[in-house]
Amino acid sequence: MSPPSRRLQTKPVITCLKTFLISYSLIFWFTGVILLAVGVWGKVSLESYFSLASEESTNAPYVLIGTGAAIIIFGLFGCFATCRGSPWMLKLYAMFLTLMFLAELVAGISGFIFRHEIKAKLKVAFKNDLRSYNSSDSSRSVVDTIQQSLYCCGVKNFTDWSETPYFQDKGIPTSCCRDPTKCSPETLKDLDKAATEVYTTGCFTLVTNVMEANLGIIAGISFGIAFFQLIGIFLSCCLSRYITNNQYEMV
Repeated sequence: MSPPSRRLQTKPVITCLKTFLISYSLIFWFTGVILLAVGVWGKVSLESYFSLASEESTNAPYVLIGTGAAIIIFGLFGCFATCRGSPWMLKLYAMFLTLMFLAELVAGISGFIFRHEIKAKLKVAFKNDLRSYNSSDSSRSVVDTIQQSLYCCGVKNFTDWSETPYFQDKGIPTSCCRDPTKCSPETLKDLDKAATEVYTTGCFTLVTNVMEANLGIIAGISFGIAFFQLIGIFLSCCLSRYITNNQYEMV
């Protein structure tokens, strides 16, 4: 057993580490709340854009929601482990932070590397939704929402609708109209007449811009939280080591 004098000398160090780690755990818990909120926001705000790629659907919002919930739970666990001064609990906390850091890092790098491939799949999915617009209520809802909210029409431009079965029956959808009251069925079936009444800008570029802007925010927050976890790993390992080596007992 360490001499009493040495144990007394280490108490201020351990107390300081405990204070820092508890403060960190509370901040970490709060970041979990932020991630959870961002995941819910992403699910609600970007639902239409994610729904485009129904065959290649993304679970990104659910991953953020699950990660946020896990961080909230382990943030509280970190506070409990620190207060108890249990070395094995602190090591478990550090292990969780390490796994979270690696998972978030891999996910972020993978998303960056495959971003062009994701764009290509999104474009194909958007074209498929235009073709199935006449037969699928889900495709119609997604396309209408995007065209009305982004003030656009078609993939590259409004003429893309001329290649769809819907155009043969009813022309261009009214969701492309600048003013629906001025879009008669005859106008929507004639590309020349429709050019003055519908949005001429294609949706694909606008959709990718919106997704990149919003996903950029999500990625920035996620990377910030990931590297913030390195502080927790360092503090947990240091406190666990001090408690173990000096046989410090919490009262």
